[in-house]
Amino acid sequence: MSAIDVRDLLKAAGQAGSATPVPAPLGLGEANASGVIQNASSPRPTSPWLSPVVLTGCVRLFEFCGLMLLGFALHQILLRGIVPLAPRYPAAILAVTLAGLGLFQASGSYRIGALRDFSKTAAKLATGWSIAFLMVAAAMVLGKIADHYSRIWLLGYYAAGLAFLFASRTAVSLFVRQQMAKGRFDRRTAIVGGGPAAEEMIRALEAGGDQGIRIVGIFDDRGDERAGTMVAGYPKLGNVSDLVAYARSNTVDLVVFTLPISAEARILQMLAKLSVLPVDIRLSAHAAKLRLRPRAYSYLGGVPLLDLFDKPLADWDVILKGMFDRLVGLALLLMLSPAMLAVAMAVRLTSPGPVLFRQKRYGFNNELIEVFKFRSMYVDQCDAGAAQLVSKSDSRVTPVGRFIRKTSLDELPQLFNVIRGDLSLVGPRPHALQAKAANTLYDQVVDGYFARHRVKPGITGWAQINGWRGETDTSEKIQRRVEHDLHYIENWSILFDLKILLTTPLALFKTDNAY
Repeated sequence: MSAIDVRDLLKAAGQAGSATPVPAPLGLGEANASGVIQNASSPRPTSPWLSPVVLTGCVRLFEFCGLMLLGFALHQILLRGIVPLAPRYPAAILAVTLAGLGLFQASGSYRIGALRDFSKTAAKLATGWSIAFLMVAAAMVLGKIADHYSRIWLLGYYAAGLAFLFASRTAVSLFVRQQMAKGRFDRRTAIVGGGPAAEEMIRALEAGGDQGIRIVGIFDDRGDERAGTMVAGYPKLGNVSDLVAYARSNTVDLVVFTLPISAEARILQMLAKLSVLPVDIRLSAHAAKLRLRPRAYSYLGGVPLLDLFDKPLADWDVILKGMFDRLVGLALLLMLSPAMLAVAMAVRLTSPGPVLFRQKRYGFNNELIEVFKFRSMYVDQCDAGAAQLVSKSDSRVTPVGRFIRKTSLDELPQLFNVIRGDLSLVGPRPHALQAKAANTLYDQVVDGYFARHRVKPGITGWAQINGWRGETDTSEKIQRRVEHDLHYIENWSILFDLKILLTTPLALFKTDNAY
């Protein structure tokens, strides 16, 4: 959950936090000459499945499994038919492996910098693996069970384990270097606020060495005459609204405020605009006179930061939700395929035209996606932009369409969107581009409306199972829907998704607003 509640923030700021998703053709200046923190001039090829946290976790898992399997394999190779695989051998293998990985973790051998540069980590790996063996050997001696273990196996396991660690880390180092050359693990960082405070923070980052930070530019709500056009060699690209537009078409991982903590009103106003973005937002405490305990800060290199917002989903959460969506989505697709075939035949036989209706909608980070639905209107009266909401007894809706809309069977083809990765099973519903409440576009009705796009939209959601689906003929209906969407985003978990999925069939019986 974010450090600041989005809804409370918008109320405190007293202004809308929405931004129209139009591309911003902003040019970027020359790269910083130091080469430590690079200037980014184009979107990087990113994958939400791969991040430094995920990579280090995968390396830990790989080394754990590899060292465990290696111990068992050596027993089979060296002792098969001579010494049975008694429980004491698996216990020793597990103890050495866990001790080794714990020492690697304590020595910082799982940091992204350590994975990149094997030469600086080799000594730590050798030391950690050696100490792990000495610890287990000491326990064997003290427990008077050392004679129960083969010395050939112990020496072979030590040597083979060290060789395995060196070989695997060499391969990981090559992979990480290759990915870093593509900017894969860089945190693309936008700095909000210019002047001496921003310059001082940039210099502190540069002094800290290669931190994997790539500054995209400076954004300041003050004019050039006050903030200047360059800060520490980085260009000023515009104001905070420009940053929102920039982040829609370019990858931004982190936004750092360099404003003083005393500028509370100004910070709140900027946060209200930036709260619609799926990024981490931090407040630099580098130049602040207020000094808190070290645990109160997160750190960017050696620069202390105060956490304001976190991405709703990041690292392992992205992988967990993605796997959940695709596995459960595929299972639902297979299970519901007879019903989908029946609906397709009914649509085809009762009105001329295609079975499927394709519609552009806003997806994650306001990206345009094309969602699939069973066609529920007459072909010549379909409204791709949803400029006119469907109402009760709407003449544009076919008889079959009326039934499948009321029961939400028309949404079933969106399972293909889930498997393709455009949608999640659970999330805020993707609204049509021209969807309105009381003849007003949604984003003009609700402050911070686009904050619901910080996660992938879903087929069903918290708002839908609480009765807020169907027609939005009043502003209150869309406001309540957005409130429920934000509650879901701020409290997401796999168990929450399961609860919504299991409750959805019961919620379909509430059809008062579904036409």
